[in-house]
Amino acid sequence: MRLDGKTAMITGGVSGIGKATVLEFARCGAKVICADINAEKGAQLEQEAAAQKLPVEYVKIDMADRGTVRACAAQVLERHGRVDILVNAAGWNDFQLFLDNKPEYMDRVIAVNLGGALHLTHALLPGMIAAGGGKIVSVASDAGRVGSTGETVYAAAKAGLIGFTKSLAREMARYKINVNCVCPGPTDTPMLQSRPDKIKEAFIRAIAFRRLGKPQEIADAILFFASPRSDYVTGQVLSVSGGLTFAG
Repeated sequence: MRLDGKTAMITGGVSGIGKATVLEFARCGAKVICADINAEKGAQLEQEAAAQKLPVEYVKIDMADRGTVRACAAQVLERHGRVDILVNAAGWNDFQLFLDNKPEYMDRVIAVNLGGALHLTHALLPGMIAAGGGKIVSVASDAGRVGSTGETVYAAAKAGLIGFTKSLAREMARYKINVNCVCPGPTDTPMLQSRPDKIKEAFIRAIAFRRLGKPQEIADAILFFASPRSDYVTGQVLSVSGGLTFAG
């Protein structure tokens, strides 16, 4: 699956699923803009990509701050003219029961996982419409499909991202813009590795394949939705979870 001549913007791109997607898209011929809050890791990723002769550019973004999200979008559009592919891959949460959540924590989880994606998509859509098409892929979570103990606000935000995907797909079909969603299950990322071992072991026992997902496996699904292979697919939610959830 090739992305030659396309400009892709990927949020949360310096680690985990986002990083795997950045590098995979670049290997497939896209010019990739990696948007993330971590400037140090962003610079490291640029160097890693340059060593492989891959076209990756880092830009700083804070998905919890709508002002910086929109300013980043404007900066990208000024520099590149348009974004053909947007991947809303940024995500953040902690593992804690809902009754232990502080209001500030709840606000940030919703902002990073849902609000930032809404504002960035809203800012980039006019350029896609003017260009006659585009691809939007959001990374939600199976937590948003079936729920997850200790991740209630995160699950709510990701469920919102799923609803956003389905509704926006209906509105954007007339403009030949495909809008789809990938829902990973537990995946071997730095965020998951920070969890207690007993939580990771419980996830593995619940997964039919008895292992965590790999970031590259999620990136492969995102690539399908971003590529011409999915030109007749929109408004869809694809679970990539090793059989953790067969329905829901």
